[in-house]
Amino acid sequence: MANWCSNMVTFEGSIEAIKQIQQLFEAMKENEEKTGQGQLPDFTDNTNGGYFFNIYWNEGDEGMFQYETKWAPNSEILRTIAERYLLNFIHDYEEMGNGIYGKASYQNGILDDVCLSDEELELYSFDEETDTYHFEGEVYEIEYEILEMLLERKLSF
Repeated sequence: MANWCSNMVTFEGSIEAIKQIQQLFEAMKENEEKTGQGQLPDFTDNTNGGYFFNIYWNEGDEGMFQYETKWAPNSEILRTIAERYLLNFIHDYEEMGNGIYGKASYQNGILDDVCLSDEELELYSFDEETDTYHFEGEVYEIEYEILEMLLERKLSF
């Protein structure tokens, strides 16, 4: 059974292109519901995986989608979509079972993907007795506070 990678993508660009992206994701969601299978746009290469599962969005958030992929993020598929519709995107993803936590951005034809390394993920620890995380002498209730801090540091270099 695959580990599920949680993804959130926000596309940026013209209003018309965002409407087309919304239609694309709506169609993929409908197809998944009918077939029970992950989806890819028909114009992408389906030999490397990256299928979209459990696609959803909040009412009124056009161009912003959440979904799952098996094992790893699908930034390359998102790049193919963005290139077709002349859009940029921000892609946040995580699959902590495999130590994957990162952010990809596609701006002006350049994909920049930054993911925390194993060494960075080892900079904090979990205390089972207190159910807290410890990082740089501080105590945290939520692991994601630390992960975001580490990712922001890495992005700022």
